[in-house]
Amino acid sequence: MNTDCTVSTNALIEERQDSIQTKGKNKGHISCTSDSLAGAVSQRACVYCGARVVLNPVTDAVHLVHGPIGCATYTWDIRGSLSSGSEMYRNSFSTDMKERDIIFGGEQKLAACIDEIVAKYNPPAVFVYSTCVVGVIGDDLISVCKEAALRHGIDVIPVESSGFKSGNKVVGYRAAAEALMKLIKPTEGQVIEPTKKLNFLGEYNLGGEMWVVKRYLQEMGIEINVAFTGDSTVAALKQAPGACLNLVQCTGSMHYVASQLEKVYGIPYLDVNFFGAENTAESLRKIAAFYGDEEIRRRTEALIERETARIRPVLLKYKEKLAGKRAAIYVGGAYKAAALIRQLKELGVEIVVTGTQTGKKEEYENLSSLLSDGAILVDDANPAEIEKFLREMQVDVMAGGVKERVLAYKLGVGFIDHNHDRKECLAGFEGAVNFAREVYTTACSPVWKHLKAPQEVRL
Repeated sequence: MNTDCTVSTNALIEERQDSIQTKGKNKGHISCTSDSLAGAVSQRACVYCGARVVLNPVTDAVHLVHGPIGCATYTWDIRGSLSSGSEMYRNSFSTDMKERDIIFGGEQKLAACIDEIVAKYNPPAVFVYSTCVVGVIGDDLISVCKEAALRHGIDVIPVESSGFKSGNKVVGYRAAAEALMKLIKPTEGQVIEPTKKLNFLGEYNLGGEMWVVKRYLQEMGIEINVAFTGDSTVAALKQAPGACLNLVQCTGSMHYVASQLEKVYGIPYLDVNFFGAENTAESLRKIAAFYGDEEIRRRTEALIERETARIRPVLLKYKEKLAGKRAAIYVGGAYKAAALIRQLKELGVEIVVTGTQTGKKEEYENLSSLLSDGAILVDDANPAEIEKFLREMQVDVMAGGVKERVLAYKLGVGFIDHNHDRKECLAGFEGAVNFAREVYTTACSPVWKHLKAPQEVRL
């Protein structure tokens, strides 16, 4: 196999030079966390979208978008989150602001929409999202929501996710976190009894992944209090202050919530990762160690030994077929990128390109430590850069989100769907097998030799 290639990591746009690094060549920190230009097309999603993906899996709440209809359409059923109960979250409500509302204000229309929704659906809570237009015209979202909450006797919570104040999706995560903290705050005189249960933060039950982890924890003798926000309900979230521990999986969207729960309610948190067999085993051991119970430790080790023995032969079979393949990763958050690097390396795949939309400097340093010299790190890449690196680094398979799928296929590169709207379970020991199967199916598909020019095919 010929892997010799001349690689140029120069950015196609001069201003992007500091956002791209080559492991072993560049010194200093990668430039990241800067805002994209508001209103421009970027790989990053908008502030409102960042808030919506966090809150959308609250199954029985109404999600009302105060803005033009396009904003609600863009995020309709945005998560591949599954529910064991209500399906209300699959609806997308909008005030459908028009030119007249933008000129004269949309507060009355918003209040009327809330009244209509409550009368028709009687939800336990309504999340009201502000969008770019609302931020520009200055509608008082907070006052409208406060008056509606008093009028109907339910939680009507403003989510201050207007664009144009930032071009960074992470700001939307913060807006969602503040809305969640308002929701779970006990009312005056209410007492939440402490329990031995834990909260699972940054878990959105994509393809039923929360249920997989819940089953592991139950076998260990531990119960989940509530997940933030996969398969959660308004009533369950209000019990969050009674947990004894918070697990944090998606660090970008939930570290602020974890820090606030620790500050306000004294609940400690652990960072965990259930993507990949090794990550899953390590996370289960960390949880067991927190409880300090010998029986929990014994059950944990028995579970890990059984599941590892069950999947090891399957993973080895795929590793033999994938040896020598080269991969690129471009995902939303660094925690997911780190998990993918580890999983792909377990399968004998070399990672030659890694990037995220929302990574921080310390997270990129961690990602760099997991890569070999010559690998490329890129923050908030644009499609032209992704195409450039897929070609130059002779990539066989790419793990990414919905925006990267078509680009990879056009270049004759296999693709692994790790987007937030996927329906395939990739968490836990079961997920490790599903992931390996998907990598093999796409990377080793015979179709690629028919799509690539003869000089691009590596034998």
